[in-house]
Amino acid sequence: MNKKIIIGLLTCASLAYGCQSSSTQSKQAATLADSTSNQAFDSQIDGKEVKLFQLKNNKLAITLTNYGARLVSLKVPDKDGKLTDVILGYDSAKEYKDNYNNFYGAIVGRYGNRIGKASFKLNGEVYSLEKNDGENSLHGGTNGVYNKVWAVVSSTSTSITLAYTSPDKEAGYPGTVKMEVTYTLEDNGALAIAYQATTDKETVLNLTNHAYFNLNGAGDSSILDHELQIDAKAITEVDNTLIPTGKSLPVAGTAFDFTKPTRIGARIEEENAQLRIGKGYDHNFELNKKDGFQKVAQVYAAKTGIEMDIYTTEPGLQFYSGNFMKDSDPKGKEGKVYPFRSAFCLETQHFPDAPNHPNFASTVLKPGEKYSSKTTYQFSVK
Repeated sequence: MNKKIIIGLLTCASLAYGCQSSSTQSKQAATLADSTSNQAFDSQIDGKEVKLFQLKNNKLAITLTNYGARLVSLKVPDKDGKLTDVILGYDSAKEYKDNYNNFYGAIVGRYGNRIGKASFKLNGEVYSLEKNDGENSLHGGTNGVYNKVWAVVSSTSTSITLAYTSPDKEAGYPGTVKMEVTYTLEDNGALAIAYQATTDKETVLNLTNHAYFNLNGAGDSSILDHELQIDAKAITEVDNTLIPTGKSLPVAGTAFDFTKPTRIGARIEEENAQLRIGKGYDHNFELNKKDGFQKVAQVYAAKTGIEMDIYTTEPGLQFYSGNFMKDSDPKGKEGKVYPFRSAFCLETQHFPDAPNHPNFASTVLKPGEKYSSKTTYQFSVK
């Protein structure tokens, strides 16, 4: 891919977690311009310091917090040049903590997506996980990495790396896993997210970012007008608890066919057993890609003219159309309501419940190996 990164300025709300400060960088490092927002994130969770950080230039502005290594805002220019925040979230660390199971903007894992019956077998041993989705485990359970305070271990003027060490048996998973995630601004209007991890014991791992997008702007009432294209000829069939059956379903001729740009709302109400189970789209798309990093999806909102292209090394893409959102949910940033289907998620991943399906690409990580994954969200206007 011959795309480059938007050069931005990293503003660190605190150097306490290891933001590197050379003489040049120390002049750049400062608290966020909005001191009220900064104070709302300047707190402690589980006895660890939580801070707010910012990367920005004259085209793109991003804030993130080390609680859950999550994106808090992502502002991109619309067709009129106005910066538009395209992801959902909250105004304080406390709100994220109180509503942690919404996963807004967070790195989720150890296993992103679902594991059926909250258990899997590895080397003949059965591992029982936390149940937080009926009888299943979702995004690593209530003790997942999205609910942890990460350390900021390094930074430059264009990127920031956060790290978390998950101890052996945390949330039921074997092995002590050392993981890092790096957010980098690329010079063509893209945000790159790179993941690395190692383990001291054989385990499973599947990390992803759980940003909720609305390209009309966070707080807009619907995403059904967005045009979506996904380079996938099949989805992973799920049972009535959204756990894969192990079978692939061709998308051709169905409501799941996004091989050409199609409005999200065009067929979402069609009579379809899989749509009925998910109350809309909440499915893993099996990407038509070879090994390597390539474009897999595109979303466009005519209202703002914002287009988002997704590139990844991952074999799957979970498309969720906000089917469980409701007006009564806690209000988001700036007191905005996030109603039914007012956001979508496109989570790059290995397949859900892969540890229980030998025919799926393996998510096993062994000692001596390095987990490595990269996804880029590239923004433009038309």
